[in-house]
Amino acid sequence: MAMNTLTTTKDIRPADGELLLETVGLTKSYAGADGELPVLSGIDLQVRAGEVVALLGKSGSGKSTLLRCLAGLVPASSGTITYKNTPLTGANPGTAMVFQTFALLPWLTVQQNVELGLEAKGVAAAERAEAARQAIDLIGLDGFESAYPKELSGGMRQRVGFARALVVEPDVLMMDEPFSALDVLTAENLRGELMELWESGQFPTRAIVLVTHNIEEAVLMADRIVVLGSRPYGTIREVFEVGLDRPRDRNAAAFEDLIDRVYRTMTGRQKEGRTPGRSEAIELDKRTPANTPLPQASVDGLSGLAEMVLHRGGRCDLADLADDLGLEIDDLLPQVDALDLLGFTKLSGDDLLLTETGTAFAGAYVQESKKIFAEAVLHAPLVQLITRSLHQSPSGKLRAGFVRDLLAHHFTSEQVTAQLDTATDWGRYAELYSYDAEPQEYRLDENGERAAAPRS
Repeated sequence: MAMNTLTTTKDIRPADGELLLETVGLTKSYAGADGELPVLSGIDLQVRAGEVVALLGKSGSGKSTLLRCLAGLVPASSGTITYKNTPLTGANPGTAMVFQTFALLPWLTVQQNVELGLEAKGVAAAERAEAARQAIDLIGLDGFESAYPKELSGGMRQRVGFARALVVEPDVLMMDEPFSALDVLTAENLRGELMELWESGQFPTRAIVLVTHNIEEAVLMADRIVVLGSRPYGTIREVFEVGLDRPRDRNAAAFEDLIDRVYRTMTGRQKEGRTPGRSEAIELDKRTPANTPLPQASVDGLSGLAEMVLHRGGRCDLADLADDLGLEIDDLLPQVDALDLLGFTKLSGDDLLLTETGTAFAGAYVQESKKIFAEAVLHAPLVQLITRSLHQSPSGKLRAGFVRDLLAHHFTSEQVTAQLDTATDWGRYAELYSYDAEPQEYRLDENGERAAAPRS
């Protein structure tokens, strides 16, 4: 379903390079048990009219926190955030947000959901109804005005999210991983249509700030890519000027070269002869669930990657492996990060190498590999936190809500859920604990042998 261009007589909003958003020395910290926990540090960033800026980084790099700071939803701990040279003291009046999880009100129709922002601004009923109809038509949803969210596919629901954001005609459209909850084909279609609309000059916003962890998505969409690093806290590692004409050709040498350069920066690889890899890695005794989030990788996924590397002699080029599997490098990064966190692999140049422990894990039979995994997984702070809490509980039980509340200080609700899902998967496999979904609580594993309390 193609998006339409605006049919109103409104002037096209100028893309004249005006400075819309700026942060200077922005830091953000949250209170933790051991004091202030930094999430962002020393962020200097500008967003100008006419550009698409991608905030790229892995989980824990602070990219979503930075987006919320720019939107005025989260206050800075220090530094300044300005909108058109005016310091923010609350919600940013020049921005609107599109979320990963659609965030629609299920009891309202498409039309009513789209009107919400205008209603909050006090726009009269007739005027907001007409504006909503225009936004619905613009985003390719005409004919669905009276439908409820439950009647729509994921892609259609996200279109409603776009229409609701665009109807208020913000200077800057904020998008927090808006395509990650969609299937690949739907995401590709919606992404392409959005950029066609942006290029048409009829887009009812002057700039876009996109949060993503997907390198190719950033190169496809952005004019500038801001790469955030996550260790020990969020800082800007590098800024790339894309400089490629749209629509962008994925097979062009310049496109592939930029992906490679961004990938090297994002994964911490060095170019001047230094040992690449996790040069920023946090010492084991200083890791916390906040500064070392779990990658979204299942045990099967990380085990599968370890076995593939073992079958290639214990060493392989990630780009070549991704090509052999018909995947993008981005698809393998969570598994790579998981193996690194567990101490099963390290990076050397462009190659992923199994460590001695990783080689044993990848080559062992199931029961032996579980024992190796059980020892290694206590390097993961969240798994360690759950296990220690269970051993300190007289009942040997732990409510998931306790852990969720701790994580909520540092992550969005979606990220908290993802962290708990991974910790549950890893802890169950290691036989450290079990999880009962009905009361939503963790319990010490009855086997006992592998459920020994972790060493302090």
